[in-house]
Amino acid sequence: MALTKVQSRGTENVGAGSKSLVINGSMNVAQRGTSSTTSGYGSVDRFETLHSGTDEAPTQAQVDVASGTTPFTLGLRKALKITNGNQTSGAGSADYINVFHRLEGQDISSSGWDVTNPNSNLTISYWVKSSVAQTFYGRFRAYASSEYEYTYSFALSADTWTKVTKTIIGNSNFSSLVNTNAIGFFHVWQIFFGTDYTNNKTLDQWAVKDNANKSPDMTSTWYTTNDATFEITGVQLEVGSQASDFQHEDIGTTLSKCQRYYETGKAGNSGSGNALGTGYFGQTTDYKVEKRVAATLAQSGQSVREVYNDTIHLGVVGQQYAFNTVNGFFHNAIHNGQNGKYLFTFTADSEL
Repeated sequence: MALTKVQSRGTENVGAGSKSLVINGSMNVAQRGTSSTTSGYGSVDRFETLHSGTDEAPTQAQVDVASGTTPFTLGLRKALKITNGNQTSGAGSADYINVFHRLEGQDISSSGWDVTNPNSNLTISYWVKSSVAQTFYGRFRAYASSEYEYTYSFALSADTWTKVTKTIIGNSNFSSLVNTNAIGFFHVWQIFFGTDYTNNKTLDQWAVKDNANKSPDMTSTWYTTNDATFEITGVQLEVGSQASDFQHEDIGTTLSKCQRYYETGKAGNSGSGNALGTGYFGQTTDYKVEKRVAATLAQSGQSVREVYNDTIHLGVVGQQYAFNTVNGFFHNAIHNGQNGKYLFTFTADSEL
């Protein structure tokens, strides 16, 4: 039997400890920045905020947890906060705002959760707060022979941190989960879905994915309230039927885990070329952490300084990438001058 446990402030569900499968559940790492209106990964690492159909884009942000509150007293200092915009046209049938956390198939497959066994449990726990009192939905998806989803509800009072704990079970209809570095499992906080995606979904059981019926129809109060907020922190996913206390780790360890999926850094080199024409020079840049797959690269903040005839010349560099692997990339530049130096900031993205 699946268990749902919603706990108000001040109560802890303490169980046998297991290492969390969630990365950055403390919301401490935000390599891309602290605030964004992007639909996608834009602020807190490993948590993707997706939206569509909105009149005004919602803001995703890394924020401080207020002192004196629980979860602050449990050592949680940061949260992911979604601030709704002004949805002047109301709740459209195709509108949505959701937050995802995705896991590689090999991580969930080797976690010890026996996905085909109805007596094997997996438990998620987190702290959540909404500025509007409402029932929301959480949803799991498992990538097996087919894609299966499991939807549950949780009710929040206005402006009150609440701990939600949800235990799910395996499913004998599953085959083995995907066991690669591709996506194998995710959890989504369903803040709002329009009626194109909702209907009469039966809660607390596995069912084959149905894009037109991900949950029961949702109350639109939060979505149609200007600048309504929704905050999450202390996310933990572990094998077993109980949620252990949140397991903190140092920020360096969390950052390293996040960098498997996204990294930012600087690259540059000095070199020599043809003083009378065009020259080339290059360098291999190693990533700090091996990537999940060969990353999509982007650059910014590019600058070149060329020195010849005792004169400094500022110019534009033609940047090219080659030999892009999970460990790094080779880049070369075109310059006019005998000696040169160039520097740029890069991002390497291999998110699920």
